[in-house]
Amino acid sequence: MTEQKADDEGFLPRMRRRYPWLDHVVRANDAFSERHGNHYAAAITYFSVLSLFPLLMVAFSVAGFVLAGNATLMNELREGIVTSAPEGLQGLLEQILNAVTESRAGLGVIGLLMALYSGLGWMGNLRDALTAQWAQQPAKTPFLSTKIKDLLALAGLGAALVVSFGLTAVGGQAGAWLLGLVGLEGYVWAQYVLRAATIVLSLAANVLVFTWVISQLPRDKVNPRSAVKGAVLAAIGFELLKNVGSYYLASVTSSPSGALFGPIIGLLVFANLVSRFLLFITAWTATARENQVRVVEPPPPTVVRPNVTVRKGAGMGAAAGAFGIGALLGWLGRRRS
Repeated sequence: MTEQKADDEGFLPRMRRRYPWLDHVVRANDAFSERHGNHYAAAITYFSVLSLFPLLMVAFSVAGFVLAGNATLMNELREGIVTSAPEGLQGLLEQILNAVTESRAGLGVIGLLMALYSGLGWMGNLRDALTAQWAQQPAKTPFLSTKIKDLLALAGLGAALVVSFGLTAVGGQAGAWLLGLVGLEGYVWAQYVLRAATIVLSLAANVLVFTWVISQLPRDKVNPRSAVKGAVLAAIGFELLKNVGSYYLASVTSSPSGALFGPIIGLLVFANLVSRFLLFITAWTATARENQVRVVEPPPPTVVRPNVTVRKGAGMGAAAGAFGIGALLGWLGRRRS
């Protein structure tokens, strides 16, 4: 009977029972779909493209004032941002950064307001999307308070990204300096070791950023320890998406029309893939066993209903018959006496 039931169960349910990781992926996909992950990813993609140039203007204006007189570190920061994108988008991103660097001193009130509008829209959609994937129902807050919190979150994310890019750039420079100090800069194996160390450092920095995004950007913050596994997968998956995106953009830009529109299309596709991937990883983290909160429903109220059984007694005919039999027995008894 058990084997017959297993045969009728279907292939996917059997695999889910056999492999817990597959069951986790299926549950995460169901949660991602039920919590409108694709719609949120589309909104994040729109605001990502809309806010890219204004946010870079504000970021490089602030960095220009902070790093005044240190052009080397400024160039390393710009190079770290460019290399974080797929190869097909690096040219477009470098053009944007060059334009931003030239115009950052002339950033006026209109540019700042445009950056605030697009940046707050992007951060608001990102926070709402992450909140939905955690199945949270935060209390409604006033509009101004919500926007202030979104602005602080946007500043925090910008600082985290700057630290991540800075760690990668400084780590590469420090490694090259150490190789030159010990006289190993001319060895090929030493260069490969330095490259591997730089990749590991970049992954570690990305893990820190994704941990902060997954746990701290939802409206109700989550314990960072519960987001570490998802952040590790997000960091590795992001590197894979960059490589896949590089091949995709190479195929798109091979034609004359693709050379003109390919970078823009590639930016849209890459932003959408990253948005979907981030939300799916958040759903995967939220549906992990250790993050599931089991809600025990209270038992239903007890209803006391008295059970009253009504039995019909003897009728008038039965009573008259019994009285007559009693009288007859009494008369017979007297005659015998």
